[in-house]
Amino acid sequence: MDGGAGEGAVTADGCPVELYTLLPATGEPELIHAAVPPDAPILDLGCGAGRLTHPLIGLGHPVTAVDNSAAMLAHVRGATTVLADIETLDLARRFPVVLLASHLVNTPDDRLRARLLAACRRHLAADGRVVVQWLPPAWFDRVFAAMRPVTGRIGDIEVTDTPLSHDGTVLQAVCTYRLDGPDGRTWSHRFATRRLSRADLHAALTGAGLRFERHLDPGRHWLTAAV
Repeated sequence: MDGGAGEGAVTADGCPVELYTLLPATGEPELIHAAVPPDAPILDLGCGAGRLTHPLIGLGHPVTAVDNSAAMLAHVRGATTVLADIETLDLARRFPVVLLASHLVNTPDDRLRARLLAACRRHLAADGRVVVQWLPPAWFDRVFAAMRPVTGRIGDIEVTDTPLSHDGTVLQAVCTYRLDGPDGRTWSHRFATRRLSRADLHAALTGAGLRFERHLDPGRHWLTAAV
């Protein structure tokens, strides 16, 4: 993720902090909750301002929330917070559930992907489950074929994804967010993301000592892996 713009603080990887405090969950916590044991402690890697952390706590899960932005963590409530990079994290503790959301696994950096998944494995209990959010190949194929802006909504925020370029594998794009209301606050976030085939994904999981279990949603944006 390359850069961001808008009001307030921006993290090192370009995420506008104020925006992330406003983005609501849209069913993801319930999806995760249904896939893991009731009340299971969760390690939320890359938690941001708590978009998933807070509702997961509300569903009965103790959460350890990890992010490398102190500005993001300042907004997290009710969780144990840890300021750290995911790839170097070592809490000397294992969890029944490790969460890697926000399509982090689609990073264009293959070595970083391996280190992110290794961190998941390092913190996973022997009978635990990693819950991963990714952008599946079909998503990239649609974007590559059209290469035009697509607008949708997340709660009170209008979201427009504008593809800039791609090489058949890595997509460069800008996401623009506009808040409803008279002030119409806007933020933008430029990012790069890599198309992974199912074979690529499975190989990455295997390399980290994990195995694919199943997809959790019809669009196949969420999956679980285990030892």
